[in-house]
Amino acid sequence: MASYLQIENISKSYGPKVLFEHIGFNINEGDKIALIAPNGTGKTSLLRILAGKDKSDSGGKILFLKDIRIAFLEQEYSFEPEKPILHQIMDSSRQWTVSLDEEHLYAYERRVQQILTSFRLPDFMKPMGSLSGGEVKRVAITEMLASEADFFIMDEPTNHLDIDAIEYLEGYLSRSRCTLLMVTHDRYFLDKVCNTVMELDHGAVYTYRGGYQNYLEKRAERIDNYNAETDKVRNILRRELEWMRSTPCARTGKAKDRKEAFYELKDRAERVYTEKRLDMSDLRQGDTYLGNKVIDCKGVSFSWSGQCYLRDFTYNFQRGERVGIVGRNAAGKTTFLNLIAGLWEPSWGGELTGIIERGESLKVGYYHQGGMKFDEGQTVLETVNDTHLLSRFLFPHDMLANRIEKLSGGEKRRLYLLTILMKQPNLLILDEPTNDLDIVTLNILEEYLREFKGSLIIVSHDRHFLDRLVDHLFVFCGDGIVKDFIGTYSEYRDYIREYEAVQRAEDKASKAASRATAPAAPAPPQQKKKLTYKEQRELEALEAAIPRLEEEKASLEVLLSGGSASADEVSKAAARYGEIQQELDAAETRWIELSM
Repeated sequence: MASYLQIENISKSYGPKVLFEHIGFNINEGDKIALIAPNGTGKTSLLRILAGKDKSDSGGKILFLKDIRIAFLEQEYSFEPEKPILHQIMDSSRQWTVSLDEEHLYAYERRVQQILTSFRLPDFMKPMGSLSGGEVKRVAITEMLASEADFFIMDEPTNHLDIDAIEYLEGYLSRSRCTLLMVTHDRYFLDKVCNTVMELDHGAVYTYRGGYQNYLEKRAERIDNYNAETDKVRNILRRELEWMRSTPCARTGKAKDRKEAFYELKDRAERVYTEKRLDMSDLRQGDTYLGNKVIDCKGVSFSWSGQCYLRDFTYNFQRGERVGIVGRNAAGKTTFLNLIAGLWEPSWGGELTGIIERGESLKVGYYHQGGMKFDEGQTVLETVNDTHLLSRFLFPHDMLANRIEKLSGGEKRRLYLLTILMKQPNLLILDEPTNDLDIVTLNILEEYLREFKGSLIIVSHDRHFLDRLVDHLFVFCGDGIVKDFIGTYSEYRDYIREYEAVQRAEDKASKAASRATAPAAPAPPQQKKKLTYKEQRELEALEAAIPRLEEEKASLEVLLSGGSASADEVSKAAARYGEIQQELDAAETRWIELSM
């Protein structure tokens, strides 16, 4: 395979903090690589250097294969609020479209529209300023996918996407022949899309072929081997130390060489691999007393500006209950959490409606998307004045004087999580807690939550996270309707797929039965002209062709609405759908003429 990218001797530091130094690696055509590293160690900085948005401190070489096209998805997408979605994408895509002739420009626009439709953004003229965060992310991804670049560089592509959108993107990228380097914390997404894991660890890069589980196993082997080698070096060092103590300071070249080798050994023996791990042992406060009454909801509804977000919801939350909340963007999930947490009151058309009663012993910890509000000028220690807890949350002594504005997105979220957990809640409400957290932190958070003795309510798009932590799901279906599903998210998706397959089979059978039982065409009146032999054959051919066309049309409708087809498949299916409609119209018109 062709080498798409060669990296040599690139470095990045911020003040005294070295993110990576003199690193190098190679990416070949067809590689789909997930870049993994703890928060604050330079993942985003590395992607920005490769995409030409930043520069290496040490110069170095970044060599892309000649003439390949590169698309970069940043975490934040810049847009003009007043522009319609389609205009925003077309204007931002000038690097792809400036050299296109009219025919190819039209094809590009059609591709953009097809991907937007698959992402459930069919109103192409909707202003960007009216979109939710998840919808803006889908616009950014559409722009990238429509470019059909050879090399995608993606920074946290699943952040702020709902699960349906993640699964569409997952299917698109897994089928695509693109080359890919991305940062992601979504372990299911990583395993479905990527064939390689690249780890940025202690300023060096390590590459592992295979999925996430293989990475964990091979990484553990690497660390064990490194520490075993350190033990061997220490044994040699002890012998050399005895020689140093027993031998006069000879001036021979041989002795000098041995002395220099001794100091090199001493330096190597002191380098033991120690992994910083988030320690939540002091925060296991789920035992804080929680009575039998947690939260009781009776007939709760909520609407805003004519939009219904919750309709007549009745449910009594139980002590120790673990519920996951899923649904599309803007279906009302965060609204529901704000109601449960007491930030908002039930309201319908401006009038209070429904009752939410909370237990006297209830102590809520609410991690919500809009709640991370720090004084950016404060230091870490001024924000949380507990050096012991900060150390356990991977804020060592040399970081305590850092201002909040200097922290990475993941470090800020880790600090925000600490401020909530240290209040010792017995009900945790978590709204997208996995955004911006690295995989190591996620694993530790999962273990903490699995042992948490209180109640949990979690909104998350991370399927692995939900599968490990919740007992049942509230599925937000839109228009305020909430359904309860007992089981994990994966079990829910399997149920939905089976249900949809049964529905398609029943619809197909119903249409076939309708054609079979349709009344025969009435006998022609006596004065009707008799069909010629050729016309009779044409009529019979039409009667055979029309059901086949209807069946093909139905299968194309399933493909176009399913969200799992590639852009090329959608384009071909849409074109064929138009052809079939024309053929059906012509065939049915001619059938009527011949039948009459």
